[in-house]
Amino acid sequence: MPSDEPRLVRRMVALASAYGRYGYRRIAVLLRQEGFRVNHKRVERLWRQEGLKVPRRMPKRRRLWTNEASCMRLRPAHRDHVWSYDFMADRTSDGRPLRLLTLLDEYTRESLSIDVARRLTSEEVLERLGQLFVDRGVPVYLRSDNGPEFVARAVREWLGRVGVRTLYIEPGSPWENGYLESFNGKLRDELLNVEIFDTLLEAQVLVERWRIHYNTMRPHSALGYRPPAPEAILPWPLGGEMPYQKPMAIHAAALT
Repeated sequence: MPSDEPRLVRRMVALASAYGRYGYRRIAVLLRQEGFRVNHKRVERLWRQEGLKVPRRMPKRRRLWTNEASCMRLRPAHRDHVWSYDFMADRTSDGRPLRLLTLLDEYTRESLSIDVARRLTSEEVLERLGQLFVDRGVPVYLRSDNGPEFVARAVREWLGRVGVRTLYIEPGSPWENGYLESFNGKLRDELLNVEIFDTLLEAQVLVERWRIHYNTMRPHSALGYRPPAPEAILPWPLGGEMPYQKPMAIHAAALT
């Protein structure tokens, strides 16, 4: 048995407990970020040895990209080419509703923002978009469903004035907004389904903490198991591995 194996196993189990929906490949990336010299095959062997279960894999599906100009066939080509946004629902422990507005850059997979409130109106959607446009720049397209918050005349007219083209998915076709549907599924699976929120403030803090971890630390399989925005925490040398830092310490100021 290698001398580091007991410590490695303890840390692997701790990470698996902290991120219960991660499989051994993501755990292997996190271990390497912390300085362990391991490959995914060794982690898989120890993972099975400890009786840990890999989350069930979803079946593969084909992408429907063509050169047609339909919403579901417009493939993001660069950063800020296509953003997508949508609403999610949850509740606090007293049964009162929560509404979440999620925004994603489809090319980088970066979570641009997640607003949490008791209710969200089209005016509040515009306020959030306006702030992001100032801070980050204006995207070419915005993809969304065709709910009342997104097709309201004020929203369409304002987006037209700032030069953003809109893409509305067909009713009852969430797969046409696949990147954001995948992101929302991770948010629900890894946070909303495992946390009980007693207050609105608690929900806002925990959701923002998860968003920061998702952007800066969580390995993303479509990005070669790198996080969507590692530059948000420290420079990443070309060809080098990202040094480990505790995710909560990096952005603690953002949560106070």
